[in-house]
Amino acid sequence: MSDHPPIEVLITNRFSDALMEQLRELSPRLHITHHHARRADEIPNDLWERCEVLYTDSVLPDPQSAPNLRWVQFHYAGIDFAIDSPLLQKPDLLVTTLSGANALQTSEYVIMMLLALGHRMPSLIQNQIKAEWPRDRDRWERFSPVELHNATVGLVGHGSIARETARLLKSFQTTVLAAKRDVRHPEDSGYHLPGLGDPNGEYFDRLYPIEAITPMIKLCDFVVITLPLNQHTRGLIGEKELRAMKPSAYLVDIGRGGVVQHDALIEALQENRLAGAALDVFPEEPLPSTSPLWRMPNVLMSPHIAGISPHYPDRAVALFCDNLTRYLSGQPLLNRYDLSLRY
Repeated sequence: MSDHPPIEVLITNRFSDALMEQLRELSPRLHITHHHARRADEIPNDLWERCEVLYTDSVLPDPQSAPNLRWVQFHYAGIDFAIDSPLLQKPDLLVTTLSGANALQTSEYVIMMLLALGHRMPSLIQNQIKAEWPRDRDRWERFSPVELHNATVGLVGHGSIARETARLLKSFQTTVLAAKRDVRHPEDSGYHLPGLGDPNGEYFDRLYPIEAITPMIKLCDFVVITLPLNQHTRGLIGEKELRAMKPSAYLVDIGRGGVVQHDALIEALQENRLAGAALDVFPEEPLPSTSPLWRMPNVLMSPHIAGISPHYPDRAVALFCDNLTRYLSGQPLLNRYDLSLRY
């Protein structure tokens, strides 16, 4: 019989029986309770009192209700919605995210939008809606593409999504520029799917400090925003940065709403200072129907779905299993959240 006491794990997300069995088979020390809930008060008090490890999307107890809680594993990569929770202010609490679990599908979304913008998909869609076949000369002028092959793509942010995007871009012989907070450490110690991503920082051609994004942006045919939202990144891409972009360049935003100043973006698009944009995140979600972005012919939009995948639960559980194994053996956890940096 083990000398170690059982570890009480509470999971508030819906997972299949097969995935729950995968978690329970990890170790006899784990006592896992699967209790789906949307609010903290839907969890019985005795569960909160016993809980040592919590896996959740957004269900967080008051600190007093969970005196034995030592670690929260979130179901998402970005947790800006939870950073002001009193629970997360506990100095001894471990907090981890699911960064890396959504990198594959989100990077495919980025590549899709780069190709769609470069190959004039917004104009093609408008033509189809009008059932209009353009004249030959008009076709050549309107639909001549900005090819991704040999283009320059700037990645603002160098996390798991940007790294997998950089890996995919190399097949197009693209010049990849990237900007990150700490250029002295191009490697990534966070979670990545086997064989994917860029853990060693090998797929960028030049790395810029985040303070130097303006000169980087000037060189780009496409700019991709992948940053989290925090006090350092809010409004980071504004009029100055957008004016630095080539009039022929495109912007893709899959980071967090609020990093790009949308008033400045709308103005740049209306004045044709940008060729177009693809947007998956917005400062206000749902995006109000009054926003002019809905009616812009050079904009592609989606309702914050770039990270959605039918395989996300499997990848989430795989990451959680990895972290649970590390927790059991006293190893450092993957994707530790730094409250001071807010990512």
